[in-house]
Amino acid sequence: MKKTALGAAGIIMLCAVASCSDNAKTTTAPETTPTSTVESGESFASSTNIRYIDLDTIMEYYHLAKDVQEFTIRTYSELEQAQRTEANKIQKFGQSIEDNMRKNVYLSEQSYNADVQKLNKMQADAQNALAARQRKAEQDLLVQNQQLNDSIQSFIKDYNSSHHYDAILFKAAGVYFNPALDITKEVVEGLNGRYNIVK
Repeated sequence: MKKTALGAAGIIMLCAVASCSDNAKTTTAPETTPTSTVESGESFASSTNIRYIDLDTIMEYYHLAKDVQEFTIRTYSELEQAQRTEANKIQKFGQSIEDNMRKNVYLSEQSYNADVQKLNKMQADAQNALAARQRKAEQDLLVQNQQLNDSIQSFIKDYNSSHHYDAILFKAAGVYFNPALDITKEVVEGLNGRYNIVK
């Protein structure tokens, strides 16, 4: 999700830069080359109205993000438990075959082969069941993460419809942002307010 967010933020930044450069072309400027560059952001006045959000903070404090994280942990924990349960059953049956061989319980090779076949079937069934369970878990996690991403994107769009910023970037997309441009707290409060109503 971070890669997608960074990609989107990069595109927004490129559009903002392109827009600024187009505006600069339409204004008349002296043909002389400037002799000095801006050294600090304090004296720089931008016509582009930009804000930023910290995605890590949103993921930490947004209730839906925390629910998705808990769901992910629970899902993987259940998968591991299922794997352990199946492995224990197979190991126990395999051990019983060895014990029976040692104690000469098998009266014929046919009875021994039947147990070996049963063990092999147990292993194959467990492998197939666990693979199916893992595929379902991955699909469920994909849906959950897509809902989380859609929720954040939708809220940002609604939020910006009343604030009219030219761009809202992810903090990770830049090297430095003036802390005054940070709207993360407002966004988290808005996301949680909307999520609590829906929930």
